[in-house]
Amino acid sequence: MAVVRHGAGAARMLRLRSPGERLALLLPVRALLVLALLGVVLLTVIAVSAANGSYPVPLADVFAVLSGGSASDPQLGLIVREFRLPRTLAAALAGTLLAVSGACLQAVTRNPLADPSLVGVSQGAAVAVLLVLIVLPGLPGGAVPAAAVLGAFAVAAIMYALMGRDGAGTIRFILTGIGVGAFLSGVSSLLLTYGKLEWVMPALVWLAGSVHAAGWGEVAMLAAWTAVVLPVMLAASRGLNALLLGGDVAAGLGLPVRRALVITVAAAVAAGAGAVAAVGTLGFAGLVAPHVARLLVGERQGTLLVASALVGAVLVAAADTVGRLAFAPVQIPAGIITALIGVPYFLLLLWQRRHTL
Repeated sequence: MAVVRHGAGAARMLRLRSPGERLALLLPVRALLVLALLGVVLLTVIAVSAANGSYPVPLADVFAVLSGGSASDPQLGLIVREFRLPRTLAAALAGTLLAVSGACLQAVTRNPLADPSLVGVSQGAAVAVLLVLIVLPGLPGGAVPAAAVLGAFAVAAIMYALMGRDGAGTIRFILTGIGVGAFLSGVSSLLLTYGKLEWVMPALVWLAGSVHAAGWGEVAMLAAWTAVVLPVMLAASRGLNALLLGGDVAAGLGLPVRRALVITVAAAVAAGAGAVAAVGTLGFAGLVAPHVARLLVGERQGTLLVASALVGAVLVAAADTVGRLAFAPVQIPAGIITALIGVPYFLLLLWQRRHTL
C-alpha cells in the first residue's frame, strides 16, 4: 500500500496491491475520505432515527443495540430492535439500490436525467406488484419480488424497442420513459379504482413509498439484493468509465460493449425492482443521489457507485425520519418526501440543460 501522485498537480492516489500483484487498485485519497464521512453521516442518521419517536431512547441505548448489546431498559431495547431499526435499515438499503440503479442508468445512457422512476422501471415493477396484491392476493409472499423483477425487465425491453439503439443518450430516452410511465400509472389507477377495498388500502400505502411496516424480513431481502447487484456493478465500473467516452471509443479500447451494456442495465433494473418490491415507489431518489455523489467524488465510476449508494441511503433514511417525526403522530411516507426534494431538482436539471436537450 502506498500513496502516490500522478502528474504535476494531480490528486493523491492510494495504491493497493494484493500479494503477487494479481490485483491492484488505484484509489483517490480525497474520495476515500468523502466515503468515510458519508459512512459516519449514515450511522448518525440511523442512530437519530432509532432514538427519536413517541418514546425517546437515549443514544447510549441505541448504540448498545447497534453493537449487539442490550439497552438499559428491555422495553426500549425492544422498540429499537423490532420497530425503529429495521424500518430505518430498510429505508437505507432501498435508497442504496435506487441510487446505484440511477447511477448506472445515467452512465450507460450518458443522460444525467436517467432514473428508475423517470424511465418507467419503477412503474413497471409497481404495476406487477399491484397485480399480485390486488388481483391475485392468494399468491405466496415470494411472488411479490418475482413480479417486481418481471415487471421492471418487461418495461426495460419495451423501452429498448421503442427508443431504438440511437436514442439512449438523448432526450428521446426520457420522453419515452415518461410516456411509458404515464401509461403504467393509468394501469395502476385502474387497478386501485376497481380492486377490492380490503386489498387496495394496503396497496395504496405501499405505493406511496412507505417503510412504516418494514421488518427484518424486508431488511434481509434488501440486503441480499444489494449483496448481489452491487458487486456486479462495481465489477462493471471500469467498463462504465470507457462507455462514458462513447460506444465507438469503448469498443476501440477493447471493451465488449454489448455485453457490458446488458450486464449493467440488467443489474440496474434488478436493483430498482428490488427496492420497489420491498418498500414501494420512492420517486427521484435514483436521480438526486448520483448527482450529489458526482459533486463529492467526481466521475470515476467505482467510487461514484459507492458514494451514490451512501448518499442514497442517507437521503431515504433521512426522508423516512423526517416523515415520521415532523408531523407526529401523522406519518408522511418517505416517497412523498423524496418527491418533494426530487421534483425541484429535476426541474433545475432541465433548466440547466435547456439549450442542449
